[in-house]
Amino acid sequence: MFGIRRREFITLVGGAAVWPLATYAQQPQRIPQIGVLMGVAESDPEGQARIVAFRQGLADLGWVDGRNLHLDYRWAAGDIDRVRAYAAELVALAPDVLVGNGTPALRALRDATRSIPIVFVLVNDPVGQGFIANLARPGGNITGFSFLEYSMIGKSLEMLTQIAPKVHRVAIMFNPTTMSHYIAFLRSFETVPPPSPLEIKAASVVAPTDIELAIAKLGRDPGSGLLVPPDTYTIVHRDLIISSAAQHRLPAIFTYRQFAREGALITYGPETTDIFRRSASYVDRILKGANPGDLPAQAPTKFELAINLRTARMLGLEVPPTLLALADEVIE
Repeated sequence: MFGIRRREFITLVGGAAVWPLATYAQQPQRIPQIGVLMGVAESDPEGQARIVAFRQGLADLGWVDGRNLHLDYRWAAGDIDRVRAYAAELVALAPDVLVGNGTPALRALRDATRSIPIVFVLVNDPVGQGFIANLARPGGNITGFSFLEYSMIGKSLEMLTQIAPKVHRVAIMFNPTTMSHYIAFLRSFETVPPPSPLEIKAASVVAPTDIELAIAKLGRDPGSGLLVPPDTYTIVHRDLIISSAAQHRLPAIFTYRQFAREGALITYGPETTDIFRRSASYVDRILKGANPGDLPAQAPTKFELAINLRTARMLGLEVPPTLLALADEVIE
């Protein structure tokens, strides 16, 4: 009697032990979700190039969208209200990792969550803006890849004055709503002196009419030039800035290489696609259990210079051979 009951007991216990495991094995494995908030428009070639590089970086690490990973994109097109709304949407999806492109996107994501890991991409001075504690150990739920270093300012101005030696006054154009930290950008000249003699001033813009008026005013003042640092707003409105600068024969230097292909005189800055490709490594590490606060924030490692000779000729400028020799791309 005891033996029968014992066998029945073993069968029952064995069945109970095996059944959940078999059922679990039949359940589909959860695919990690990544929310990506882009500051530019979906139709922007620069934005698309960044996403291609990001996806390639993920693929190199074994992550393929639609196979073992799901990517949710939101494209804000430089609209601050849209940035905040999309940040809330992505957080509500409860993804495993959030990726924020640019300062407005990072700020909105940080305000929306303090628990979901965030990897920022192309953010200037993340420590100075209060996003992370320090570069070596960011702390909290945020880490990522910075973009503009203030030492670049002097280099950009030096290149602008090489290609346009009559320039002695440069306006830095940005939208204080989307890039308020450019006040610190301007203060940086106290520690990073520009080529002398050179007068530096701000050209704050919050509407397309501001852009046109600011460039027209600079164009009327002989010896003026324009520096357009990375700003979500000016990226979205770059066609207007480039065409207005050409109309008023104003030498201008931008940051993104793509802009030289679109008619900008000269561009100098970090290689954005390389930074996006590298950012995939942090997404990979976080998905595998790393704490974002323990991953050191990284700076750009590759920089690129592009020159548009057609625009230079239109402005009556001759590009020095030494500058041409340094260029990564020359548009004939």
